[in-house]
Amino acid sequence: MRLFKTKYNKESDEHLMKLVRKGDQLAFDEIYSRYAAKLAFYFTRKLKHDREKGEDFVHDLFAKLIDRPQLFDTQRTFKTWIYSVANNMCINEYKKMAVRSNTTNGVAHDLPIADQNKSIDEQVTEKDFKSDLEQVLERLDDKHREVFVMRHIDGLSVKEVGAIIDVSPGTVKSRLFYATKKVAQALAQYNPKETTDHE
Repeated sequence: MRLFKTKYNKESDEHLMKLVRKGDQLAFDEIYSRYAAKLAFYFTRKLKHDREKGEDFVHDLFAKLIDRPQLFDTQRTFKTWIYSVANNMCINEYKKMAVRSNTTNGVAHDLPIADQNKSIDEQVTEKDFKSDLEQVLERLDDKHREVFVMRHIDGLSVKEVGAIIDVSPGTVKSRLFYATKKVAQALAQYNPKETTDHE
């Protein structure tokens, strides 16, 4: 069994999905292990930091995937496709929550930053930075906040972000430049070089 698992670990997402279409449970398990935790974080952050709802959305997404694997668009990379599906699920949820005006797309309040190997001063500084970053992102409009978070927190490439929200890479770069500039200006106090340059 371990030999088979090693083999699956080396397969691309796209090849695994071909196997899933054939009813291969181990291929599905591998896809799940690669993306479940990342998508849970993604959903939780997008859905008002509701971890339970985020986990429910992950369950719903993978239930659809195992029930109808043919939904996967083979013309796209699996990563951009599944994040696009996740993004659309969030958009549909926003519509249902439209009567509530406090829906946000900010950074999760439970981002792991504590490190036992760091001094108390360092941990306090990081906590302050995270809190200030959340406030800065909340002041950005949706389209700029979205690309910043996808690129710098979700770790997606410019091309992947563009494919997920259906805009050109050039548009992503433009929005990202604007958002990064605003964030950098607002958080300049945390950049030692910036502080030194202005002294």
